[in-house]
Amino acid sequence: MYSFSSRVRYSECNEDGTLSVLGLMNYLQDCATFHCEHVGHGLGYMRQHHFAWFVAAWQLELVQMPRFDQDITVSTWCYEARAAWAMRNFLVTDAQGRQLVRADSCWFTFDTQEHAACRIPEGEKVYLTGDPRLDLPKTRRRVPVSGTGTAQQPITVTKQHLDTNHHVNNAQYVDMAAEAILDQQPDFRLRHAHVQYKNMALLGDVIVPVMHQTPDGYTVDLTSPEYAPQSVDGTDPGTNSYAIVDLSSR
Repeated sequence: MYSFSSRVRYSECNEDGTLSVLGLMNYLQDCATFHCEHVGHGLGYMRQHHFAWFVAAWQLELVQMPRFDQDITVSTWCYEARAAWAMRNFLVTDAQGRQLVRADSCWFTFDTQEHAACRIPEGEKVYLTGDPRLDLPKTRRRVPVSGTGTAQQPITVTKQHLDTNHHVNNAQYVDMAAEAILDQQPDFRLRHAHVQYKNMALLGDVIVPVMHQTPDGYTVDLTSPEYAPQSVDGTDPGTNSYAIVDLSSR
């Protein structure tokens, strides 16, 4: 298990003083990348060996969102790795060790020369330390979308959305979905999230959040403008999405 400690910054918070969804996702992502650097397999190593780790799916359980000025510890560990896929848990705890956020995630390796998914390089098994899996439901690689959706304000991808792989960072998609919901339902309080990543959005692309109501919240289909009408009328939702984000208040 790899861990790092931090203090929730004012710049990471929503207007109510709690950590934003984007801030939370960044902490989890930072923990994974710090772990890579810690074992000597960081960004430079991956560039040299022509591969990258991409996240395919997230599952988040928010027990209590951290607040401004709160001391937290963020931890991660890989509990399974085979073929091209690896599973990684995350845990955010407070100064007393109480669990605030629990997460599971599904990752795959990508050959940056062949531009295709590849088997996990043998050296990457260094992340398997024997730490047990969190007691969470199995993470779904696919998030279903059904029913009629409502298209929200389109978002144009700018440089601030991109990461070192030159496509929209995985945390940004979740933030886009959460903001689309909060624009319509300001009192919505996130408790669980499932995220599926499907296609890479690049600089200048336009993303349309299409909201589908569920019994416990919303599924947001982040799609391109030419396919948004399909998502709206429910005929073929999610087929050409960049990401699908299911957010629940329960």
